[in-house]
Amino acid sequence: MSDPTDDRWTGAVLLLIGSSTGGIGQHVASLSRGLVSGGARVTVCGPLAVEQQFRFTASGARFVPVEIPANPTLADARAVTAVRRVLADGVDVVHAHGLRAGFVAALARPSAPIVVTWHNSILAGGLRGRLARLVERRVARAARVTLGASADLVERAVALGAPDARLGPVAAPELPAPRRSRAAVRAEFGVGAHQPLVLSVGRLHPQKRYDLLVDAAAGWRELTPPAQVVIAGTGPSYLSLAAQISAVRAPVTLLGHRHDVADLLLGADLAVVCSDWEARQLFAQEALRAGVPLVATAVGGLPELVGDACRLIPPGDLAALDGAVRELLTDHQQRADLAERGPRRAAGWPTDADSLDLVRAVYRELSDGRDETGGREVAGGQSVPGRRNGPTDRDGRPVDGSG
Repeated sequence: MSDPTDDRWTGAVLLLIGSSTGGIGQHVASLSRGLVSGGARVTVCGPLAVEQQFRFTASGARFVPVEIPANPTLADARAVTAVRRVLADGVDVVHAHGLRAGFVAALARPSAPIVVTWHNSILAGGLRGRLARLVERRVARAARVTLGASADLVERAVALGAPDARLGPVAAPELPAPRRSRAAVRAEFGVGAHQPLVLSVGRLHPQKRYDLLVDAAAGWRELTPPAQVVIAGTGPSYLSLAAQISAVRAPVTLLGHRHDVADLLLGADLAVVCSDWEARQLFAQEALRAGVPLVATAVGGLPELVGDACRLIPPGDLAALDGAVRELLTDHQQRADLAERGPRRAAGWPTDADSLDLVRAVYRELSDGRDETGGREVAGGQSVPGRRNGPTDRDGRPVDGSG
C-alpha cells in the first residue's frame, strides 16, 4: 500500500507489453524508469526483443520474457501461464499496454486490478477484424480502468462497456540534441543545399500508408530541384514498399531503424504522416517540437494534438498529399509559419512526467481501494477525466444523453 500523502507510489506493478518497436515500447520504458525511481517494484513482461530494444532492466525493473503474438493464437495459453507465474509473486496492479497484452491480462484473471492503456484502433476487416473486435470487447470489460491515448479510443472503450474509461495522453520523450550539422545529415543522402528533403518516421505497416507517400514521391522527381524522401522505420511492409519504390522509380530511401531522429529532423525541410489512423503519433510530436513543418492526415487524435500547427489532409487521398507537399515545398512563408507554430503548440502538451503522474494516481486509487472518478489537470490545461461508463465529447469530457 502506498502513502496517500506521498505523490509517489511504492507498490508492485506488472507492466505487460506485446511486440513493439516504437511508441508503445518507449512509453512503457518511460513509465518503468519513473516508477522505479519513485520506489515502486516494477516487473515487465513481454517479448525478449522488446527488452533488447528498450532495456527495462537497465533502469532497475525486473523483466520476464513472455511472447505475445500479434494475433490471438494457441500461444496465448503459454503467455497466460507465464503471466500467472509472475502474479504468484504478488502485485498490486496489472497494467497492460495494447489490446493483445490486455487480452492476455484478462485471461490470466489476476486478483489485482487490471489497467489497460489503449494505444491503437482496430482497422482490420473480415474474419481478422471480427476476432479483434471480440478481443476488444473482452478487454474493455475486464479492465478496472481503461486509459485511451486519444479521445476516440476513450469513446470506443465506453461504447464496449468499459466500467471506467479515461483520457491518458502518451507523451513523446524529448529527443536528444542533434549530433551532426544539417549539411552533414543531408550529405548522407546526397541532398544539396537547395534540394527538398522530406522525412517520415514510423513502423512500416499498412496502417501508415507509406504506399501513398511512395506514389506521391514518384511525381516529385519533376520538381526543380527534385525532392528526396527518406523513411526511417522497420516493419512487415518493408519488402512491398521496396518493390513499389523500384517499380515507380520513386526518389525514396528506406533507412531501417534509426537512433538519430533528432539529426534527421534537423536535416529535413518537411515531415509527413499519412496514416489511416493515429492516436498521439510520436513522430508528429517530434516534428512539431523540432519546428519542422508537418503534413498529416486528419485522423484519430492527430487534429486535437496538432491544432493549427500542421497542414491536415484527408486520409487515403493521394491528390491531397501530393498537393499539400508541393505547395509547402514551393512556399517558404507557409513553411516558416508552421515552423514557428509547432514548438508553441508542443509547449502545451503533457510531458512524460505528467503521464507518469496520471498513472501513479490511478495506481494509488486502485491499490488504496478508493472509487474516485473525478478529472484531474495535467500540463497545458488538457483534461484527463476519470469516467464511469457513459458518452464523452471529442475532448474526453462527459456529455449528457446516450448519443
